[in-house]
Amino acid sequence: MRSNFWMRTGLLAALALNLGLALAAPAKHAVELPPSADLAYELTAQQRGFGLKGDAQIAWRADEGKYDVNVEASVSLLGKLTEYRSHGTIDAYGLAPSEFYEKRYRKEATTTSFDREGKTIAFTEGKEQYTMKGGEQDRASVTWQLASVARAAGATRFKPGSEWTFIVAGRRDAEPWTFKVVKREKIQTAMGALDTLLVTRQPRAEGKSEGVDIWLAPGQEWYPVKLRFRDDERETIEQTVTKITRK
Repeated sequence: MRSNFWMRTGLLAALALNLGLALAAPAKHAVELPPSADLAYELTAQQRGFGLKGDAQIAWRADEGKYDVNVEASVSLLGKLTEYRSHGTIDAYGLAPSEFYEKRYRKEATTTSFDREGKTIAFTEGKEQYTMKGGEQDRASVTWQLASVARAAGATRFKPGSEWTFIVAGRRDAEPWTFKVVKREKIQTAMGALDTLLVTRQPRAEGKSEGVDIWLAPGQEWYPVKLRFRDDERETIEQTVTKITRK
């Protein structure tokens, strides 16, 4: 089983990043952070007909101008597959990461550092530094930045057809991620039927089918109640909420 399959299992937004040094400044949007909460998910994975089940947890904290996101995913037999941690402050753009930690199955841990004073992003897997222009996210924080933008915009602006772009840093570099609001959809979960908005990360290049789908629930503080990574027709990883505990 390919190791790159497992690296995407945590928040389901873990994708390889490819971008030059010059990045356009992200658009500045109003934000309204969701309340702190622990979210539990059931996880299913399919690769070339081989299925696995497991669970994932996201601990989201936002208070007194700071935030923390902790993500873990595990499956039976193999144990913990991925662990992601992001922490930082809140600024005019919303979430402002200070550090992003990533530990993948059978891989060494990496750290991405955001130097706010020096306005650079540095990577343990990569020699280049990226100039910050404001609004940059990491692969753990971006889902919560998206939810924060959606809460502030409301259903009248965060609606099907709208697009939202963020600069996202990973293990070794950074690139723009564009999310498109696709449709309103009622999904079935262990918490019952939930009304959601399906948001899709657009593929990086023509002919590529890989992407990330996020279902945000307006009636549940815009929490991400379902996520799906799709590499191609033979590889998908999906997690659906089972419980939300406010903190």
